[in-house]
Amino acid sequence: MSGGAGPDDDRLARIFLGRVVEPGDETAGRWLREHGAEEVARRLREDGPPLPGVTGKRWTGLRARAVRAAPERDLALAREAGLRFVCPGTPEWPAQLDDLGDARPLGLWVRGRPSLRMWALRSVAVVGARACTEYGAHMAAGLGAGLAERGWVVVSGGAYGVDGAAHRGALAAGGATVAVLACGVDRPYPRGHTELITRIARQGLVAGELPPGDHPTPSRFLLRNRVIAALTRGTVVVEAAYRSGALVTARAAQRLGRHTMGVPGPVTSGLSAGVHELLRGEAVLVSDAAEVVELVGAMGELAPDRRGPVLPRDLLDPAAARVLAALPARGTAPADVLARGAGTTQDDVVARLYELRSLGFVERHGDGWKLTRQAVIASRPDRAGC
Repeated sequence: MSGGAGPDDDRLARIFLGRVVEPGDETAGRWLREHGAEEVARRLREDGPPLPGVTGKRWTGLRARAVRAAPERDLALAREAGLRFVCPGTPEWPAQLDDLGDARPLGLWVRGRPSLRMWALRSVAVVGARACTEYGAHMAAGLGAGLAERGWVVVSGGAYGVDGAAHRGALAAGGATVAVLACGVDRPYPRGHTELITRIARQGLVAGELPPGDHPTPSRFLLRNRVIAALTRGTVVVEAAYRSGALVTARAAQRLGRHTMGVPGPVTSGLSAGVHELLRGEAVLVSDAAEVVELVGAMGELAPDRRGPVLPRDLLDPAAARVLAALPARGTAPADVLARGAGTTQDDVVARLYELRSLGFVERHGDGWKLTRQAVIASRPDRAGC
């Protein structure tokens, strides 16, 4: 990390710190706020006095981790796995994560083509018990499908039980879903969900704070839940015992001022006890996706009126959508022709085309541009829910 300060230096410093401090470390978050990522990284690399707020023993432990950190190696591993690192303040960063204050992630590793920021704007978390009942799995899958059909992105943790059912429901509806993991996003966990998480990465997004190859721990699962709560506009809990990570997510959502909802179950079931406790407080009872959207949709522009499942092209900003619409169904078209079709300048079209290329919608052929096969398939009426 040499040379003048800049965005790349901040990015490398944050990747470095991801190997040194644990997710949600508010002391480290305060250091970043007061000194900046590069200065904190420098202090950890050098043999100087500790930063305030930690004991000498704790500082020694952090310095031992710092010796082994190699951000350039992490970036190389990420490139091989098709990952990118999204930093606070960059165009893809979801600003609602800033509500976490000093517990805000250093950054997020992301796998998948769509923009995390755009998808997070219209997202709902569906979480619950890993060892759920058949009823819980049925309700989670129905919520996942129903939310996707109404134009909402379904966010969950990729775990067994309710999480997996919610993801599968959204995928089955042809909609969008995001898995937020408590480990490196290049190593799916649990192992039994490797196929599911791979499919999510192909059709949606997989995100997490931990660097490539890192492993989950019980505390990391709980800390991951704050990201799910902050990322989304509301959290729905489907089956949860009194001691449940899903309740941690819901309570984090409440602290952040997000909507919290619960699906009721049999009073005789221990897996309903945590949900019912939430409902006795500030959470709202919901029984289907329409009721979730009725609540979360009160946020105005964040409640789009769509009939079919949300598709990546639905989440484009209007200017990019006009350029995409100007592309012919077959063959290529040069930028000047597309500019006339989209009603904008050629420079603007070129910028939009590269944005669309990064999202997998278009590809360049010589001096022309054409739709990718993925974009052509997604635009068919039978696939778009028209």
